[in-house]
Order: sequence, then C-alpha cells, then structure tokens
Amino acid sequence: MFKGKKAGRDVHTTDTLIGEGTLFEGRMKSEASIRIEGQITGDVDCAGDVTIGEHGVVKSNVIARNVILAGTVNGNVLCKGKLTIRATGKLYGNTTAQSLIIDEGGIFQGTSKMDNGTSPQPERNDKDQQTGNPFQSGFNTNTNSNMAMM
Repeated sequence: MFKGKKAGRDVHTTDTLIGEGTLFEGRMKSEASIRIEGQITGDVDCAGDVTIGEHGVVKSNVIARNVILAGTVNGNVLCKGKLTIRATGKLYGNTTAQSLIIDEGGIFQGTSKMDNGTSPQPERNDKDQQTGNPFQSGFNTNTNSNMAMM
C-alpha cells in the first residue's frame, strides 16, 4: 500500500494558492507552481511557474521557471524561462529571464538581463571593432534610464 517511492511533482500544476486577503511572511519554496492573490513578504523559490494576480503583492525576490505578473513585485525576479508583465502588472526591481514580455500599461522600473542559458558571447576581434558593423561584432544597448511601458 505505502511504498518508499515518492511520486514526482508536476511543475505544470498549481499546487499552492495564497488567497486574496492572506498575508504570508517567510521564505516559500515549492516544486510545483504557485498562484499569489494575497501578499507575501519573503523570498519565493519555485521550480514551476509563479502567477501573481491583480491583487497580489510580493515584497521579496522571486525565482521561478516562468512568472506571470498582473499584480505588484517589489524585488528582483529571476526566470529560467519567460517573464510576462500584464497591463496591470508592476515590477519595481531587476530581472533576469530568457524572454521578457511587457503588455501595454505594464510597469517595469529596474534593469533587465536576457539570459538564454548558453555560453557567453565570443569576444570581438579587432577587425570587427574597426568596421563598426553591429551585425558582426554586437553592439552596446546599455542605457542608464528606467523603463516604464505605458
């Protein structure tokens, strides 16, 4: 009946719900996906996806496979996959993700780093630097301003 073998968690299912009107303080770690409609103060570490609803507020760092943000995050977001900021979403912090989508009306104030999980780009050679061709050598798109998409 009860064997020593554990059943694996499906990271595609929502295992944990922090409901609206709920305040959670402390570090949260989950193997399955999490949906946040209430408020969390403390780091969130999730092997699955994290969805933050329109009334959800997270005051901490979030690490997850994918993040859908319709509420507010005050902290950094690290995604192994895609970060989607919906029209009602607000991110006040930095992010690293493979893909970043900001719907019209979404707010992002911070810096972003696109990380596709591959090795670093090869160094430029002197010939490419002299020609100034951005398609051969890569180019600097670094800006010092905050982004806010409206």
